[in-house]
Parts: sequence; structure tokens; C-alpha cells
Amino acid sequence: MAASMEKSNSLNLAMERTGQWVFSQDVPTDVVIEVGDASFNLHKFMLVAKSNYIRELVMEEPDLARIDLSDIPGGPEAFEKAAKFCYGVNFEITVHNAAALRCAAEYLQMTDEYCCDDDNLAGRTEDFLSQVALRSLSGAVVVLKSCEDLLPAAEDLDIVKRCVDVASAKAKYEANFPSRSPPNWWTEELSILDISSFNKIITAMKSLGAKPLTVASAIITYTEKSLHNLVRDHSGNGAEKSSDPDVKIRQRDLLSSIVALMPVEKAVFPINFLCCLLRSAIFLRCANSCKNEIENRISAVLDHVTVDDLMILTVSYDGGRLLDLESVRRILAGFVKNENSVGVFGGGSGEVSTAAMLRVAKTVDVYLGEIGGYEELSISKFNGIANLVPKAARKTDDDLYRATDIFLKAHPNLDEIEREKACSVMDPLKLSYEARVHASQNKRLPLQILLHALYYDQLKLRSGVDDRASVQNAVTTRSQVQADVSLVRENEALRSELMKMKMYVTDLKKNQGTPSSSKGGGARKPTFFSSVGKTLGKLNPFRHGSKDTSNIEDVVDTTKPRRRRFSIS
Repeated sequence: MAASMEKSNSLNLAMERTGQWVFSQDVPTDVVIEVGDASFNLHKFMLVAKSNYIRELVMEEPDLARIDLSDIPGGPEAFEKAAKFCYGVNFEITVHNAAALRCAAEYLQMTDEYCCDDDNLAGRTEDFLSQVALRSLSGAVVVLKSCEDLLPAAEDLDIVKRCVDVASAKAKYEANFPSRSPPNWWTEELSILDISSFNKIITAMKSLGAKPLTVASAIITYTEKSLHNLVRDHSGNGAEKSSDPDVKIRQRDLLSSIVALMPVEKAVFPINFLCCLLRSAIFLRCANSCKNEIENRISAVLDHVTVDDLMILTVSYDGGRLLDLESVRRILAGFVKNENSVGVFGGGSGEVSTAAMLRVAKTVDVYLGEIGGYEELSISKFNGIANLVPKAARKTDDDLYRATDIFLKAHPNLDEIEREKACSVMDPLKLSYEARVHASQNKRLPLQILLHALYYDQLKLRSGVDDRASVQNAVTTRSQVQADVSLVRENEALRSELMKMKMYVTDLKKNQGTPSSSKGGGARKPTFFSSVGKTLGKLNPFRHGSKDTSNIEDVVDTTKPRRRRFSIS
């Protein structure tokens, strides 16, 4: 609305100025030139002397009193200056109007081809373009910006191409040899263009051999300027609060065009910028191809990611809810796949991790702690992200334990099975001493996790090993603990059954009494009680050894605990 009023006011001023110098000629006007909503009362003889287009119209119809030039490039402003040129009135040619005047001169046929003298509007504007406007990067960019409203006339006259050639060459030079401060000032100059003009300059810079980092610098500045609310201040107000339903569509198309412009080298953009860009793509509901391209670029530099970067992808602009975690999962899966493809795990064994993988693993565990407090986070999504990190990439599971505890605290209604499933991503034997002490007192953890932690501590105490610094043979110990826990359970169950059987037999003997012996001293007939006694004797683990156990030392072999599969206390 304001732009429309400003344009109307400038138009009225132009018409007023034109009327002043026209009526000063003391000759009545004989033709009205209409350009859009503006009307100019002029003299035919002054116009036909400089414009071959108007000359031909008047020759065809001498009594012509009204001419419609609404489709002239540059509109009323450009025609006003063209009319002044016909009347010999001085006016200023600038970088803002030079392209419009050149296109208007071509439209009105005010060129060398139709004018007898060398002084014509086309020649004058061409001199200004070549000698002034296209001598600097700023001038070329401003002229190119003005050409956006002059298409296709500006392209037909090669004004666009000349501006692109000059701007791309000078931008490439400034990137290597800055002439002013700050060094990236030239990227600010390019950011005033629309995406089509910017695309032309970036494409030309690539063809000139500009460095990928140079191109990336220009793209970053342009994106932050054109999608300021989405990328730079993270508010989302530009698309969220706009009353124009087409704003989101325009921003979506703009972002897709920016992604398509990116150089093939994936590691030239800062990961924070890429995360902001992906969050914008998710918010604007860009095409999957656009989002996948950004995700692949983030995966390539994921070892530089921070928890804040991942939170940018995860939390909505207002910070009140979680977004779709699938992007984070795909990014992490892509990074692990890339690491595996270069053999970082020693031929796929998963026992060796690079420093990059270790950094990512720690960051992911802390990140899980940040999102674990959101109630809408499900167990499957929590485990899905945690399980993507290889086990060998975690020296300890302390951060993962903290994340799991936060998750359990935020989801108090989980049953025992669900809590065990949530804790399945964590290895209790890879916890530090302090973490195991905390876990042993944590009522939110399922019983199985507590038993594992406590049993491991008992083994360490028996062997006299101080495990406060680190856990080294966790994999071997874990399998041993699982086997020993299984044996303990079997022994306890068998001991209970044997005690019940012994009590049952004793009760039977008391109730029924003992049968008398035969007089002949012959062999007695086997009874039910003797059969049970023999069966119990076979189960005695000491039946092949000495009955005297007084000399057995109470020593526990901690290197390999004795597996007493059947024992009776």
C-alpha cells in the first residue's frame, strides 16, 4: 500500500514537471501520450524528430491525437526522461535508471539506426553503462537489479549478460583480494538481487573457477538476508505470522533454489547454517529431495556438530514441542554409514572408532538427555537414535545413563517391561563407579539393571580391582555375569525344590512309621522312601568326593567363579 502511494506521488510529480517545461514552449500541445495511469500532453513535431516509432505512427495517421505507450519498458518514469531528451531538457542518468532508459530508447527507436545525428538516447545510455555503471561491482549489481523489472527487453539487449559478466568477475577478484573492509563486503552487494539474478552470478562464478568456499560465502549471506526470520533469528515470524498465504510458497521456492545452487563439495558450509536451513525446509515443507540434500551435507560434517545444532533441528521455533526426529535419525545413520565405508571399524568388526565417531557419540548421548524430558518422545524414537551409535564408540555409558534417567523421569507411567526396553540401549557394566552408585539407588530403573550393576560391583570387590577410573573388559564380564546370574537362579530354584521334597519325605516317615525287619535277615524289599533317598543321593554334588568338608578353605576364585550348578545349603 505504501509502495503504491509512493509510486503515485512520484508519478504526479513527474507529470507536473513535464507540464511545466512543455507549456513553457508557448505552443499548444497536439498529442496525448498515455503510459499506464499517467498522461503526457506533448507536441508531435518534438517527438517525431527523435523517435522513429512515434514518427511512423504519425505518418500513418496525421490527425492522431492520443497514443498509448503503456507497454514501454520502465513505465512513466522512463518515458518522461525520453520525452525530455526529445525536448532537449537536461536530466540525470544513474545506475538506477540507465537500463530502463536504454530499453525505452530501443522501444521508441531512438537509436543510431533511426536518428540522423549521433546524439540519440540509446547512444547516451550505452556510454553511461560502459564508462560508468559497469566499471564497478556495486554499479553492475544495481543495474542488474533494475533489469529484473525490464525483462525480456534487458536480456534481448544483453544488458543482463554484461552485468552478470562484470559482477561475477569482480566478485571473484574481491574474494581473493579484498579492496575494502570487511573482506566479505561483496557478498552483501549480491544479496539485494532476486534469486534468478543471483543464480546467474553464482553460475558464472563457478564457470570462472571460483573456490567452493567463495561460492558458499555468497550463498550464506544471501540466505540470511532473504530468509532472515527463518534462518538468522530463528523466530519463524516471517512465514508464521504473515497474513499473505503466498509467503510460505515463495519462501519454499526460494529455499529450494538456494539448495540447488550449492557447490558439490559438501564440507564447505558451517554445520550450524545447514541445521538452520534444514529446520527451515522442514517448517516450509520443502520437497524430500531438497531436505535429503541438506541432510547429506550435515552427515558429511557431523563430527563438528554441537548439541545446540541438533536441538535446532529438533525443537519448533517457539521451543515448545518436538519436530519430526526422522531427519536426525537419517543424518546420524548417514554419518555412521560413511564412517563404515572407509573402514573405521576395522573391517566392520565395530571394535575401533575414530575420534570423529567418539565425538559424535558423546554429542548424541548429551542430545538424548536434552530431548528425553519431552513427554511426546516415544521409547522407539529414543532407542532408535541411541542404537545408531556403535557400542564401541562409547567409552562409558554415563551420558547415556543420564539421558535414560531423564527419559524415565519424564515418563513415570511406564511399566516394568517398558522401562527395561528404554534401558536396553544402556550397558550397566560400562558405567563409571559413581554412575553405578547412583544407579543402585535409582528407583526408576528396572530391577534387572540394578542387579547387573550391583553384581558387577561385587565381582570387583572380590577381585580387589578399583574401577573408579574406567571399565575395560566390559564385554567379557557382561557375558560372565549373565551366565552366573542364570546359574544362581537355577541353583536357587533347585535348592527350593529339594528342600520341599526333603520335608515331604520326612513328614511321610513320621506319619507312617518304619516297617519291621524280616527274621531271616534276607534282603529287604525296596520301599518308596528308599527310592526317593537314592534319587536325592544322585543329585548330591559331593557324592564323588570326600564327605569330610572340615578342611575345605573358604576361598573364592575371582578369575573364574566356580559354577556349582547344583548345591544344597
